[in-house]
Amino acid sequence: MAARISIYIVLIIFLMNCKDEIKKPVWVQVDIEKKIDTLMSKMTLEEKIGQTVMYSSETDITGPVLDKDYLNYIRNGQVGAIFNGTGVAFTRKLQRIAVEETRLGIPLLFGFDVIHGYKTIFPIPLGESCSWDLELMEKTARIAAIEASAVGLHWTFAPMVDISRDPRWGRIAEGAGEDVYLASLIARARVRGFQGNLSDDNTILACAKHFAGYGAVQAGRDYHTVDMSEIRLRNTHLPPFKAALDEGVATFMTAFNELNGVPATGNKYLLNDILKKEWGFNGFVVTDYTSINEMIAHGYAKDLKHAGELAMNAGADMDMQGGVYKNYMMQSIGEEKIDIERLDEAVRGILRMKFQLGLFDDPYKYCDENREKTLVLSQEHLEVAKDAAMKSVVLLKNKNNVLPLKTTQKIALIGPLADDEHDIVGTWGAHGHRDGQAVSVKEGFEAKKVNFKYAKGCEISGGNKDGFKEAIGIAKRSDVVVMVMGESEDMSGEAASRTNIKLPGLQQELIATIKAIGKPIVLVLFNGRPLDFSWEDENVHAILETWHSGTSGGHAITEVLFGAYNPSGKLTVSFPRNVGQIPIFYNQKNTGRPLSAQNPNLEYASKYLDVDNSPLYSFGYGLSYTTFEYSDAKLSSDILTSTTPITASVTVTNTGDYDGEEVVQLYVRDLVGSITRPVKELKGFKKIYLKKGESKMVEFEITTDDLKFYNNKSEYINEEGEYELFIAGSSNHEFTNKFHLKK
Repeated sequence: MAARISIYIVLIIFLMNCKDEIKKPVWVQVDIEKKIDTLMSKMTLEEKIGQTVMYSSETDITGPVLDKDYLNYIRNGQVGAIFNGTGVAFTRKLQRIAVEETRLGIPLLFGFDVIHGYKTIFPIPLGESCSWDLELMEKTARIAAIEASAVGLHWTFAPMVDISRDPRWGRIAEGAGEDVYLASLIARARVRGFQGNLSDDNTILACAKHFAGYGAVQAGRDYHTVDMSEIRLRNTHLPPFKAALDEGVATFMTAFNELNGVPATGNKYLLNDILKKEWGFNGFVVTDYTSINEMIAHGYAKDLKHAGELAMNAGADMDMQGGVYKNYMMQSIGEEKIDIERLDEAVRGILRMKFQLGLFDDPYKYCDENREKTLVLSQEHLEVAKDAAMKSVVLLKNKNNVLPLKTTQKIALIGPLADDEHDIVGTWGAHGHRDGQAVSVKEGFEAKKVNFKYAKGCEISGGNKDGFKEAIGIAKRSDVVVMVMGESEDMSGEAASRTNIKLPGLQQELIATIKAIGKPIVLVLFNGRPLDFSWEDENVHAILETWHSGTSGGHAITEVLFGAYNPSGKLTVSFPRNVGQIPIFYNQKNTGRPLSAQNPNLEYASKYLDVDNSPLYSFGYGLSYTTFEYSDAKLSSDILTSTTPITASVTVTNTGDYDGEEVVQLYVRDLVGSITRPVKELKGFKKIYLKKGESKMVEFEITTDDLKFYNNKSEYINEEGEYELFIAGSSNHEFTNKFHLKK
């Protein structure tokens, strides 16, 4: 009887520990753990270490290649995963070596940077976040997983969930903007899309990256130092990672940066204390590319062996590309610098994911030539890419209702990106065909049979003005000028930080030259980050922020320009008036000497002498071809308790001439706290569709959990007191209602 009770206790403890694992029936989890136990009992120490090793196959290079002998390592059971190996024929070849030519036949994991699509490329994640459409973002991640799994991949290094408020940082393009609440919901949606039900053959492991604080690198310079308080870490940078974990994300990736003096890859507080112990993460942690090796350059490790010990003991389970675990862990374990129990924990997490994917049952389940031929870049996927691109467009300015254009107008299409099939795909384009497959704006115009003339005008960068004359000529003969300007795809993304975030090259000068002709100008922006375009904002009639919009971008942009789709995007990151305002974000703190609308001329206030405090365009901002009117918000009660939530409601009316969508946003402010609180925080949103003249009531439920934050004791709490709220179409509004939280 006692033995039976003990078994039950062990089972209960195991099930409690599995609460945050990828969702599987309990009996499946138990069965997997038994299989892992059996397999690990047969593994040699060298075979265990091999599972912690990942090498690149060289089919796609995304960093330094330190060791090219990976095929022999696979044969010797010294590799657990392969990076950058794609295509059914290639992955089957390597998997056959792992399964049929090694002692235990443990299958490989194949990983790749499927950031915003595999071959069908969707808008960059920052752009797609501006749709505020969680269902759409889950769908595009699902399609990315379908295509990736069809070419033999098991694992993507996405979503990137780093919060960033610095547009100089090139990798802002990969995230969901500046807001913690919205980014956390997007993280969950993308994890759901990538992972689905992992027993299927068209889902892949997701990876929450980069853990943690990478979006706060000093001066916006990639790989740079991060130093922040515990309050900022827990209230701003960790929540999207916790959201991904709660959604069942399979893996985490370490960050390149140091955090408070300790490189993230060797940061035991992050990887062990918070992620594994406090949060109960049961997947595995992979390092970023050679980040173990880089701890020497950080000045934290004295040599590679020491770096490997720091990383493994901190909680980094798999070494990507560095070769450190492979070359030094045996010695470190022999010297008792790494406990065998710690290695076993790492190996168990890696094997668990391989079992979850069903690779032990069928190592070749992702190697189906027919799926590779029929599912990749299908017409259905291209239509979703077009829809995503349209919904990601943000209309920033529309003076005198220049937009939408009419197909009967004579249009001059000008700019270095107007006939671009390459840069429109954006950073991290995976295996998307840039030239010949992606659709340019010019091709979109041609498909719509628009009355237009095209001239390039200038290059993206450089000082050649030879194209100005042709551009001037077609502009003079036009009714309206559409100028497609911005960044090349390699001006944002990893290792692509910029201190000058204005339009590069002669683009601004070309706009000024065309402006002198006197025709209305519509500026279409291609970019991977917020730009400093205050001058352009003053000098053109309309601005359409399209980001790097992906494979079907040209068709999508054309549909928006000509009104077949009414733009509905809202910014998820603030646009500065100039680079000197950076970092700038909507939910800042108030300071002891705030500048207010009531006292705009205070001398000794927190302000600039040369520019307004506000951004050029704020978080949540975006226009439509129609207009929306909001009624006064109403509260069901002005008292909120743990058992009695409050309902806040508003009526939104489409008062314009077009049907359209509106993102209705709820913001709250905690007026007095035990630590200073932001001036406003997004706490809810709903995207609604209204026909012209139509009205809808939109309701939000506010609970005490919505008002929780981490205090200076790292306690997750809410506090009694007075709160304000407003409901509007952007963050740039005044508060209209008050309520009290009572415990």
